[in-house]
Amino acid sequence: METALKVKTMADFMAAGTQPEILFWVGSAGSFDDRAKKISKAFVKILNKAEVDFAVLGTEESSTGDVAKRAGNEFLFQMQAMMNIELLNGYEVKRIVTCDPHSYNTLKNEYPSLGGNYEVVHHTEFIKELLDKGRLQLEGSALAGKRITFHDPCYLGRANSVYDAPREVLSKAKAKLVEMKRHKQTALCCGAGGAQMFKEPEKGDMDVNVLRTQDALATNPEIIATGCPYCNTMMTDGIKAHEKEASVSVWDVAELIAQAAAL
Repeated sequence: METALKVKTMADFMAAGTQPEILFWVGSAGSFDDRAKKISKAFVKILNKAEVDFAVLGTEESSTGDVAKRAGNEFLFQMQAMMNIELLNGYEVKRIVTCDPHSYNTLKNEYPSLGGNYEVVHHTEFIKELLDKGRLQLEGSALAGKRITFHDPCYLGRANSVYDAPREVLSKAKAKLVEMKRHKQTALCCGAGGAQMFKEPEKGDMDVNVLRTQDALATNPEIIATGCPYCNTMMTDGIKAHEKEASVSVWDVAELIAQAAAL
């Protein structure tokens, strides 16, 4: 039987008069999408294993407003942002970690001008920190020698120049990293950004996610690794479109590290 995941809320910490080391911002996908929930759980397992004192907002967490802003509804974005900022400031939150690059980008770059100033860290950066400090050990050999190609999420890579953390983390798990022709600064979008996730694609020769999966398959990978729940969905759909489900799997970096740490 799975060990119960230990997850405390900011309200729990406040009631005890203490502060967590980090706030884990789960995000809309990580909270509601069945596939993305598995990423959230894998990350919580890592946090528990490394004995990180963390909290979530629980039912108090709302959307960052990223989708509203990208879809052009600035008014709704500001309403959502102001509610979140009031809550975060009320709890005196200093450091936020999230598995969602869209939340990461919004909290880090768009909240400061509205009064929300926090240190925002992507989960791949935080996992690297835990490994570097010796707080997390990778005893398992689940990834040793596995051919993995990492797809750079737009809002993590090109928007915020975080390229190395996910790759270093996978390398520490002894995976064999293979790069797509378009990677890092030249990476192609998965097709979900800018609120495109929630609408049908425009007419064209090929869906963006199918084209991006083609890039990945050219590296002959066993695993396509992602660092974003939306990329995960798009690449998984791309694998289905190419009928490669039997030979290629799509995992978030957190899930792969949880496997490598035998969690």
